[in-house]
Amino acid sequence: MAIGYICSCCGEKGSREDGTDTKSMMFCQPCGEAPKASPPDMSVHTIELDTPVVVLEASTAFSMLTPNEQAYAYALGKADWEGAKICLLQCSPESVPIFCLLQLVFSAQTMEELKAAALENEMSSDEVSQAIIYAAAFYGNMGNYKSFGDTKFVPALPAQRFRLLLHSSKARKDSVEALWDECCLRMYSLPPRHRQMGIGAENGISTYFSANCTENDAKLANAFLDSIGLSAYNTRLFKSDDGNYTVRLASAVRSPTEGVDNQKNVHVYKGKTFTIAVGDYAPLMKRVVNAIQEAIPHVANPTQESMLQNYVTSFTTGSIPDHKNASRDWIKDTGPAVESYIGFIESYRDPSGVRGEWEGFVSCVNKEVSRKFQVLVDKAETFLEKMPWTKEFEKDTFLRPDFTSLEVLSFGSSGVPAGINIPNYDDIRQSEGFKNVSLGNVLQASYGSAVGKKVTFISDHDQEMFKALKAEAFEVQVGIHELLGHGSGKIYHQGTPDADALAASGFIHPITGEPITGPFFDPGSSWDSTFGKIASTYEECRAECTGLYLCLEPEILQVFSVLDAQTDLPEISDVAYINWLLMARAGLTGLEFYTPETKGWRQAHMQARYVILRVLLEAGELLTLKQVVGEDGNRDVHVVLNRKLISTLGKKIIGEFLLKLQVYKSLGDIVSGSTMYNQYAEVPEEMSKLREIVMARKEPRKLLIQPHMYKGDDNGVKLQTFSGTPEGMIESFKSRFPAEDPELMALYNADKVAMND
Repeated sequence: MAIGYICSCCGEKGSREDGTDTKSMMFCQPCGEAPKASPPDMSVHTIELDTPVVVLEASTAFSMLTPNEQAYAYALGKADWEGAKICLLQCSPESVPIFCLLQLVFSAQTMEELKAAALENEMSSDEVSQAIIYAAAFYGNMGNYKSFGDTKFVPALPAQRFRLLLHSSKARKDSVEALWDECCLRMYSLPPRHRQMGIGAENGISTYFSANCTENDAKLANAFLDSIGLSAYNTRLFKSDDGNYTVRLASAVRSPTEGVDNQKNVHVYKGKTFTIAVGDYAPLMKRVVNAIQEAIPHVANPTQESMLQNYVTSFTTGSIPDHKNASRDWIKDTGPAVESYIGFIESYRDPSGVRGEWEGFVSCVNKEVSRKFQVLVDKAETFLEKMPWTKEFEKDTFLRPDFTSLEVLSFGSSGVPAGINIPNYDDIRQSEGFKNVSLGNVLQASYGSAVGKKVTFISDHDQEMFKALKAEAFEVQVGIHELLGHGSGKIYHQGTPDADALAASGFIHPITGEPITGPFFDPGSSWDSTFGKIASTYEECRAECTGLYLCLEPEILQVFSVLDAQTDLPEISDVAYINWLLMARAGLTGLEFYTPETKGWRQAHMQARYVILRVLLEAGELLTLKQVVGEDGNRDVHVVLNRKLISTLGKKIIGEFLLKLQVYKSLGDIVSGSTMYNQYAEVPEEMSKLREIVMARKEPRKLLIQPHMYKGDDNGVKLQTFSGTPEGMIESFKSRFPAEDPELMALYNADKVAMND
């Protein structure tokens, strides 16, 4: 039987007889020519069978909630996950039919029945395992691109062998085959453009834009949206054949309303027509709205009710101002038993750096750990005085946030972070406040010690201390990163009293030595829209540097119970040392997320950590990347950090770099900031050689299984948990969603036409 495929080097469609495997797809068969591009590295684009699968433990925290609090958490958790299907539409053109295919196949019988039937169909046990780990990874990333790295992954077994598993299911064969035909070509395709996310034919794929959009289209659209004061957070951009544009706003309503930021629908900007259309993801947004409305009777106070009502208005109409109002209420709702936030939040996956991916979480507050973070908040003003910049670059008043440790019950998105500092709206963060959250059970699941297993790129001398203290060091880093990193710093907009006063004062620029006269942020612009594609990684770098810089302060380590008040340190504490070592190692492993062919980075945090590594390497004797021969006889590299120099030379180097990051951010100086940052983000020849070692020794990233809240026979809310296996991941999604979702497929079919991809 002939099967279709997309050639991995030219992107053309072809067909081949039964037995095609993924390796054979690297050759240019459709046109009969020699390969036009380097074949893909299949170790990057497949999921290893030994990928760790861990469980997010929340049972104890959930059991401590009252029935009303559990009902509140249940409804908001449902909103999170109904909205999470938007991530499929934000990931790739094929993610929706793959999701629908997996749901249909796995929901038709138990996992044991399916595996037994597959073996009877002469699949090997390894083939069955490969199909299952692919499905588990797809669910864990809410799509077929890794949420951490934005790299496409494909099944490790041939297409026809994967199809055998699908036909071993008790699901209707015609439905299975229809979905398979819809997605199989793109499921396996790995031409250069399909290998990673990006914008434009040279750089990758992005469903935030139609396939014919380029970086110039994105820049023009971003400038247009700034010109009319319309946020890009909940938008997508589609370009028509005549060169004009449609900006889609996510909302439950499909027709224009007065709620859409009071904007007219058609604009002309720089000779191009922009049409603003509401109703993107409408059926899914309607489900989110309905679930939030179910939560309203269970609120704990009027502030929560106002927050939810503003969410309802925002998600119904597409209004970002109403989402900002919900965020204002959220900031005021301090110390709730059930903490949540929801919407289009982080812009990491938008190639132009301004559009938010769907994210919603519900969690319980860990009161004991939160008390420790509250001490950090109480002393924040004192700690901010230790930053390497003067008061001109710091907020006039530190807006004391609610900083809590949370046990996540549900996190509907493509990935789950370890800590969050939100909202991301500049105007609110600068003048009204924000919240910090540390996700304790995520930290425990992701960064708990790995007893016995050697940590890559760490010398034998540091192995045991690294394994013993990495979780504690990362908790310190996350706390400082979120509160004092993302929570610090002032920005200046042109024409404001603060900017005018700074320019009139003759204050000397700490980098150039000249009086400051600007440039300042343009009126109506934001951090994201001004710094664009580097905004996320630049800000993460600034926060990471803050963590390194301030973890050397004994008073901060005392807050985290790392030091006693009487401790006398000859150099630095073990936890601070491991934190610096952790960051340097992360900078090295970050090379995995660099694509040599496009000279681009695929992950904001890892790019930031690599930049820090380059900064530390400039100090010479402080840090060495020592090439050695590994125990397996192959090339290896160890990160060797001079502990005695961290508190002197290390602090000086990071402090100077952190000062530059902040000053350029404060002044909106995209030219100086991007020039400096991009210089450190380059991968010269010596680092490219180290990348070969990193890629040869890279380890799979953990998959995280979340619990599922549901209503029992007594109408009470229960928490279902799952085994820490690939099968457990699949079972969690079987429990979470129905086998079929016609509305989701309808959205996919409409997108398929508009995307023109």
